[in-house]
Amino acid sequence: MNIEEIKNKIISGEFISEKEAVELSEISDKEALYQLADKIRKKYKGNHFDMCTITNAKSGDCTEDCKWCAQSSHYTTGVDTYETIDKKEAVEQAAINRAYGVSRYSLVTSGRSVSKKNLKEFCGIYDEIKKNNNISLCASMGLVSKEKLQMLKDAGIEHYHCNLESSPEFYKKMVTTHSYQEKINTIKSAQSLGLKVCSGGIIGMGEKMIDRINLAFELRKLNVNSIPINILNPVEGTPLEEIKPLTNEEVLTTIALFRLINPKA
Repeated sequence: MNIEEIKNKIISGEFISEKEAVELSEISDKEALYQLADKIRKKYKGNHFDMCTITNAKSGDCTEDCKWCAQSSHYTTGVDTYETIDKKEAVEQAAINRAYGVSRYSLVTSGRSVSKKNLKEFCGIYDEIKKNNNISLCASMGLVSKEKLQMLKDAGIEHYHCNLESSPEFYKKMVTTHSYQEKINTIKSAQSLGLKVCSGGIIGMGEKMIDRINLAFELRKLNVNSIPINILNPVEGTPLEEIKPLTNEEVLTTIALFRLINPKA
């Protein structure tokens, strides 16, 4: 594979194909792959870090059976359980993070979808944060309806987070209580309201490189421009507690491929 041709193709505004991505994943000169990804990063994103901090706003007792998650009620992990975070604590955390230069702050809740009762409380927290801090706001509250997304937008939310987690094929092995399509529907609903979307996944759950590549292409189809790549930290008590960690090379190769598949994200 000609690395220079791939670089020129991406810089000229073209996308690489799935076949090219697979070939890049198998390249023997990994350093050349990493340098290529770095050049594309410099071209489109520069050296700016857009930092976001998340706060666990509702913890534990989740009905869903995601095999990686400590907050699922299907597993015994000893995670803290509470219904909603204290308003004063959340506002203080947002202020502290803004003082440290963090540009975006998010409340994250356990559960399939945030209830309307809790959502009203969280909207009140967001209102208070906006009054006292110049910080962008994000939410990650499950598979929410367009009505709930509108409530969040009205409270000042600019981004909504909903990870696809993995490829459609591998996802079915990790979760049975909701579908991949429900996640896609949530993302599209947020986008239809003018919200920016943050969506990525977790690597190191036992998936293959092709699953990671397929995830990157799913995100490209959805035009997601903020893509978090999480590396599994196995939690005792979950089905993935004894999974073998990824090598540094696997992690770096995955991140490089995500950059080349989604060059402007």
